[in-house]
Amino acid sequence: MEITLSRSTRRLLALVALLPAAVVVLAIIYMLAMDNLEGAPRTFLESLQWASETLTTTGYGNDSHWQHPFVALFVILGQFMGQFLVFLIFPVFLLPFFEERFEARLPHILPPMAGKVLFYRHGRAIESLLDEFKRTHSPFVIYEEDMELAHYLRDSGFEVVFGKLGEDPSVLANVKDAKAVVTNAGDHANATCTLIAREHGFKGHIFALADEPLYRAPMLQIGATEVFTPAHVLGAALASRASTRISPPAEGMHLLGTRLGLAEFRIRASSPLAGKKLGELHLRQQHGVSVIGQWHGGIFTTSQGSETIVESGAILVVVGTPANLEKVERMAMPIRRRGPIIIAGFGAVGSKVAQMLNDAGETCTVIDSRPGPGVDVVGNVLEHETLETARLRESSAVILALSDDSEAVFATAVVRDYAPEVPLIVRVSRARNTERIYRSGADFAISEGQVAGQILAYHLLDEPVVPVEIRIKFSRLSAGTTVGWHPWRTEIHERTGAKIVAVERGSDILVEFERSFQIQPDDVLYACGTLNDLERFQREFGVAPVSSRT
Repeated sequence: MEITLSRSTRRLLALVALLPAAVVVLAIIYMLAMDNLEGAPRTFLESLQWASETLTTTGYGNDSHWQHPFVALFVILGQFMGQFLVFLIFPVFLLPFFEERFEARLPHILPPMAGKVLFYRHGRAIESLLDEFKRTHSPFVIYEEDMELAHYLRDSGFEVVFGKLGEDPSVLANVKDAKAVVTNAGDHANATCTLIAREHGFKGHIFALADEPLYRAPMLQIGATEVFTPAHVLGAALASRASTRISPPAEGMHLLGTRLGLAEFRIRASSPLAGKKLGELHLRQQHGVSVIGQWHGGIFTTSQGSETIVESGAILVVVGTPANLEKVERMAMPIRRRGPIIIAGFGAVGSKVAQMLNDAGETCTVIDSRPGPGVDVVGNVLEHETLETARLRESSAVILALSDDSEAVFATAVVRDYAPEVPLIVRVSRARNTERIYRSGADFAISEGQVAGQILAYHLLDEPVVPVEIRIKFSRLSAGTTVGWHPWRTEIHERTGAKIVAVERGSDILVEFERSFQIQPDDVLYACGTLNDLERFQREFGVAPVSSRT
């Protein structure tokens, strides 16, 4: 049976063998030098004592004066060698040996995998998903090839297996019983893991996170079930936030024609709306507009009745006639939807954002620190001169697609200070830095882990997850049990989050209502809210979708 020794053990055994040999060699040389050069013969035992005293730096001083230059030089070298060995032996030989003996050992083979998901390599793309797994107590194992990271993950409470898959494929012997496999390494390593998992009899789903879309077909060919490119999905999410052509602010606005519009307003600290409750502002009664909700810290919250506070710095979403929306404009800064979209950073994500926006017919201005095809302004996004050259204040949105989160945090603060009214969308590399980005002034911050986590959670977890995109929708609905009610009755919104913004009666669409107005059985309601709000409205009040007029 072949015995395999660890690296630290082999080092320690080599030290045990070489150190006595070094003492003997030094003793022999010293004995010969003292006899032939100094004329003061020493026995081998005396020479052995001198060598051990010198190498251990104890030096009792029995021999302290030498006349011959060669002997003096030899003694000096021996003393330096002793000092060198003292500082070398402990950190290089002894400490690693004792660390391996006393620390908890990382397992080197997969545990029983029934019902568990295997994640091959840890990384930012799966950080958010792993947090969701822990929250829902869904079992999983991480196979990691970086020892330092493996120790960190184990200390963080994750079940980790350490090893080198390319050197020892047998470590995945138990993968055949896993619930699913997610490969999160480089494209080549992902291919290796996929092949080895299939060789061990794994028949389930393998989800690969790829760097390049061109590798999708080969990965599917060798056994992957699905192949996703999180960086490109992230680019699409950033682009959809910035462009109304890619993602309109509300679905179904065409149902109302030109009678009713939706507008977004930034609430500055100096605005008379900032910090006030909706019940105090009486926007519906005095200005004829309905507040659907507000974006604040990247989260859209529907207004929860009269107690809803309009947050300073938030983006308020308001529905009303164009004339009434102009009244609100005097109290808040409207979000500009004209002008180019500025993209700062032209890496893998930034270039994908630019491609999607150009394909949608948007005008883009790209800022990057290095010149190249597709870059319009070469400069540092942290400098006002660069922002002025890019005419950032005239833009309809700014996307920061920087790869470094520290730079993104500072750039967010700089851009928000320079152009406080422009929507600011920021790419986040690590999900844990999202909150810092928001505190710096971002309107929307989206991480690779967030979009990849949403995709994978759909396939791996049974419960629904919070989507990256929250959409507002208009629906054309029957009257249901709201017959006899006023369209602005607060109970409708308090129970469902949806709001009735118009009523179709005969050939007319009514958007303003007297106090005595009541919904009739044949009326068609135009309701607005998030998809969840509208679903609750249909469920609570028995309303049903009505097809559009032809």
